[in-house]
Amino acid sequence: MPLRGKVALVTGAGSGIGLDLARGLAECGCRVVLGDVRGAPGAAEALRTQGHEALGAVMDVTRDDDIAATLQAAQQAFGGLDVLVNNAGLFTTISRAPFEDLSLEEWERVFAVNVTGVFRVARAALPLLKASGAGRIVNITSATVHSAPPNMLHYVATKGALTAMTRSMARELGAYGITVNAIAPGFTLSSGVIERAGGQPDPQAERARAARAVKRDQVPQDLVGATCFFAGDTSAFVTGQTLVVDGGVVMR
Repeated sequence: MPLRGKVALVTGAGSGIGLDLARGLAECGCRVVLGDVRGAPGAAEALRTQGHEALGAVMDVTRDDDIAATLQAAQQAFGGLDVLVNNAGLFTTISRAPFEDLSLEEWERVFAVNVTGVFRVARAALPLLKASGAGRIVNITSATVHSAPPNMLHYVATKGALTAMTRSMARELGAYGITVNAIAPGFTLSSGVIERAGGQPDPQAERARAARAVKRDQVPQDLVGATCFFAGDTSAFVTGQTLVVDGGVVMR
């Protein structure tokens, strides 16, 4: 258990990728706080039945009061915070259309969660991460920043912004012993993606599988190893980096 005793907050952890990341961190020894607009308390209860220390909080990353309450709960329950995984983001519920057909409301909605939400949570968590002495921030971006699929400009732009934010935050926070890195997944068969497909074969999954060097579907568990690496001491001299985890579509 390389992360024994560490406290980690994972946003968007009520289901899907976030829940798998929280479970993976717990299996590596973390005490985990799961934050999400829905599902987090039940997900945390399930982890506790598996023998893990977990806390679930109703948390909307666009609401400062939710963020503050979650961080306060983490401090009261576990004494602080060592790891922040910014996973919450809009993907399956966004519109897909040529950018000239996207409404300004839709553009701003995606940015409010995928970019400003990360800013809000990281800013609020910073005092606890500084107090840790070895804080870790892991931002979940996307390999679409490199592949630039059409009809997703709002989503790709948010993940490009988060990639740039990772570098700037790393530059600013290194003096406090805090590292900031990003993981860029490929198309992942999360629970949300599976629900959107309605049990039918997903054409995007088929295209992604064909483009990979490793010829299989990507699942949320594929991101756990990279997350635990960035969360731990073995990556203490790695910061400002983006690791693409997509089975070998993007190679750089």
